[in-house]
Amino acid sequence: MQDAGVEIIQGDLQDADSLAAAVHGIEAVVHCAAFFRGATPEQARAVNDLGTQRLAHAARDASVRRFLFTSTGLVYGANGGQLAREDDPCAPTVAYPVSKLAAERFLLELQGLDVRVLRLPFVYGDGDPHIEEVVPVMRGFPAAQRMSIAHHVDVAQAVTLLLDAPSPAHRIYNVVGDEAPTLGALFASVGAPPPDGSNAEFARAFDALMDGRRIREELGFMPRFPGLETASARE
Repeated sequence: MQDAGVEIIQGDLQDADSLAAAVHGIEAVVHCAAFFRGATPEQARAVNDLGTQRLAHAARDASVRRFLFTSTGLVYGANGGQLAREDDPCAPTVAYPVSKLAAERFLLELQGLDVRVLRLPFVYGDGDPHIEEVVPVMRGFPAAQRMSIAHHVDVAQAVTLLLDAPSPAHRIYNVVGDEAPTLGALFASVGAPPPDGSNAEFARAFDALMDGRRIREELGFMPRFPGLETASARE
């Protein structure tokens, strides 16, 4: 990694002292670390909320110029599959988005740090096992339920655009592709049978789609992989 000009410094979001070295001499932080699948509510809060607070304080103390936080579209909570915009109210009910929303709110109130928030959908891409990994988790979801998605190449594009924007008009941006496939189509993309709908009540907590117009209109974001079929054809 050093040959590529990358220096790796190990830190721990639960160890404030370890974070000072990680942000020393850094101009910008892109905070992607999170505890998601399998986390208890206590673990999610400890890492995703309190850990983010520690990193933000360390960044501010080190005079980091910019702090970009990758959050999740799940913060909107269930809304029956309607398109959620960045200014819509948020009412998540499961531990992961609850902890991410708490971290967002802390960051946006923190003084002395240029904070930008990117709310991500379900992220997938070549070499990424994310779809295969969620098949057993979402086995009981309705096959017709739709999900906002984005290819990791487009997530990287969105991060770069928001990070480089001198003074964006807003501090929170959704990023999504053009299409929101059904879970049946998502499962089929990796050769899995459709989900059976046996746990539809739990699935409602994830039944929200994201509106991605703000980042396109204001920062010029255009997905290179607008849909699942497009991505499959190119990979």
